[in-house]
Amino acid sequence: MNLPNLITLSRVPTLFVVVVLLYSREPWSDTAAFALFVAGGITDWLDGYLARRMKLISNFGKLMDALTDKVLIVGLMMALLVPMPGGPALLPGWAVFLVLLIFAREFLITGLRLVAMSQGVVLAAERSGKIKTVLQIVSIAFLLLDHALQMDFGVSAGGYGPVQQIGLWLFVAAAVVTTASGAGYLVKYWDLFMGKTETVKGK
Repeated sequence: MNLPNLITLSRVPTLFVVVVLLYSREPWSDTAAFALFVAGGITDWLDGYLARRMKLISNFGKLMDALTDKVLIVGLMMALLVPMPGGPALLPGWAVFLVLLIFAREFLITGLRLVAMSQGVVLAAERSGKIKTVLQIVSIAFLLLDHALQMDFGVSAGGYGPVQQIGLWLFVAAAVVTTASGAGYLVKYWDLFMGKTETVKGK
């Protein structure tokens, strides 16, 4: 266990603390939830940077980095579908399908990574995968920011305000890129599903 891996693993408890803060009615809890989530999103860059800088890159770190990202992001998306105390959910009802689509993609690809690792193959992160992670984090951050502005600062645009609209549009974009990224992984590593490990290693 080293510093980059500890930072990676910190995203798991971050999820639970953010959810507790969101459903707490303590003063400034929503702002704290927003700030903590942003900090958790920054760790997605920080752990990789430190691992490269300290020459501590490992297969464990690569796997857990991808897995903890999914735990934090997908877990929070599901929490945002639940109505807030005294108010509606931060994600509208139509977003349920998109959350399920993202959930299915993320854990399907995680399963693919585990299968690959068991056969001595490490699947490198694709550019599209990095883009979808950024879109997911930023979309959630906008939704949490809108909620914090309403609950802690009394700023309300009525209905869907501009900050929330940006978050929702980014969420839709994230769902599209996430699905396309997952399809790209499956096409590229289909031989792995078919048991042709040597073909995958040769790519």
